[in-house]
Amino acid sequence: MSNPYLKRFNSVFADKAPVIGMVHMYPLPGAPWFAGDLNDVIDRALQDATTLAENGVDALLVENFHDYPFYPTTVEPETVASAAVVAREVSRHTDLPLGINILRNSWKASLGIAAAVDAQFIRLNILTDASVTDQGIINSEAHLVARYKKHIGGDHILTLADLLTKHARPIVERPVGVIAADMLHRGGADAIILAGDDTKMPPSLERLAQVKDSVPDAPVILGSGMTAQHAARYAEVADGAVFGYGSKPDNNMDLPVSGELTREFVNLWQSAGEARKAA
Repeated sequence: MSNPYLKRFNSVFADKAPVIGMVHMYPLPGAPWFAGDLNDVIDRALQDATTLAENGVDALLVENFHDYPFYPTTVEPETVASAAVVAREVSRHTDLPLGINILRNSWKASLGIAAAVDAQFIRLNILTDASVTDQGIINSEAHLVARYKKHIGGDHILTLADLLTKHARPIVERPVGVIAADMLHRGGADAIILAGDDTKMPPSLERLAQVKDSVPDAPVILGSGMTAQHAARYAEVADGAVFGYGSKPDNNMDLPVSGELTREFVNLWQSAGEARKAA
């Protein structure tokens, strides 16, 4: 019997363990640090997207990383509209699969933008359960996510959902394997993203193995802290990696993406992945 999770995942990522390069947008209109010119935001996003694509990533994920402090859920029209404009420009300049993440947990904005710019996936930090975050308590809305997808004809848009999202703690501890299974079978996730406690920290290899053992049919993607020094070990186990932190010189998230750092990570990741397939 075919694996429906892997089939949907491969329909976007072409039977790869993808490196998903992060396009961290400059602050958008309405954010405290917006500098006043959306064209500058577009220019930087295109620069980073081009660097990532030219140095071998398999997909791009556009995110309003610099809009902090984040709304728990963003519905403000200036944010959604400007993020869509930037994402549209990125989509026009690449043939890579494209994803959207509007922080902190803005599933409706992410899905709406994805539908408008023909993106193939979203990242959602909290799909099931409830967490205490730096934005306060955020409850899951998986029931609404699934119904909104249907409403906008977006069933084809994958939901890559964080398990025990970073910068947060669950309100009630539950077995990790149970949470992972619930996200997939009851919450509607297409793949699981596993991160560390914050942006610069990868998850432990022990936690990664635990999740893989709990949901062996589901793709599990690394969601934080990836640098070249982690590539080989993690590629032996994981089904993909979100690559943002390690793409910036000196891990300075305000700087443009480095082509050299990106190429180094991609080469190491791909080599380890090929060895995994051959084993």
